[in-house]
Amino acid sequence: MAFPQAAHPADAARRRRLALGLSAGLSFVLGADLSARAETPPAVAAPVQAVPVHAAPVQVAPPQAAEPLDQSLSPECRVPGSKLYTLAKLKAVKAALKEKRPIRVLSIGSSSAGLGSASSYPVKLENALERALPDVKVEVEARALPGEVASGAGERLRTLVAEVEPDLVVWQVGTNDALARVDIDTFAEALDDSVKWVMSHDIDIVLIDPVFTASLAEDDYYNRMVRTVQEIASREAVPLVHRYAAMRYLSTRGTDEAHMLGRHFRLNDLGLRCMAEHATRAITLSLLQPDPAKADADRTGTATGPAQGRTSSGAAPAARGN
Repeated sequence: MAFPQAAHPADAARRRRLALGLSAGLSFVLGADLSARAETPPAVAAPVQAVPVHAAPVQVAPPQAAEPLDQSLSPECRVPGSKLYTLAKLKAVKAALKEKRPIRVLSIGSSSAGLGSASSYPVKLENALERALPDVKVEVEARALPGEVASGAGERLRTLVAEVEPDLVVWQVGTNDALARVDIDTFAEALDDSVKWVMSHDIDIVLIDPVFTASLAEDDYYNRMVRTVQEIASREAVPLVHRYAAMRYLSTRGTDEAHMLGRHFRLNDLGLRCMAEHATRAITLSLLQPDPAKADADRTGTATGPAQGRTSSGAAPAARGN
């Protein structure tokens, strides 16, 4: 019977080398060195020496204070001046003040109801102007038609000016045109032509842009209408009452829109009172705007001629255009 022979030492060494080779191959395939993982301790990163950096101190801008509210207004109507008006010269009204005669105001637009009620906008405007201009008589004549758009009002304006002979026209404009979806370019042309016509007759004009309502705050067409009124006021250098911005600001301060607007986008009593105060503020501050001709004369020492405008007898000056 044959007995198994003991393994030759050389064969045993060869088998150990084969086993080690297989182990190394598996470790390579699996992405890890098994023997190294078992024998090598985890490496510890050497501490990084911090280098001192002398950085300049960070300048922190102080928080900007909120723009103050116009304290001349009633508490429920107060807004910052930047959201209330754009100012421009009022030559005809200045002339009336110098001549110490009553200021005649023609009010047109959607809220310019008749003078029969003490709660009406024209009465509120007249009272507000007389409070702001002590010892000055103000006569507000309202000639509005419900729903009238700018083109229709512009046509009637020629006749109204001849009848009333105003020193100042206060025109609420844009709301009816926006609700009627009048073409923007058609609206702009009608308004611009009317403003130029009024000014060509030595009559001042103040524009009041559309009302604000949350339901149309994101309406692109409505916002374009508001911007169009603003652009024309800027181009023709006439005062503008930012009714849209003022009402929007008040709506963020707890003055609910329902407290400012009645039915059919018409202002209620509070809305009419605030608008009268806002228009009065724009008018009185515009009266403080310097006359460029007078400023030039002051610098050069040149005397200026008499201001053009309505004569003391009340007769309107000759028209300079159609």
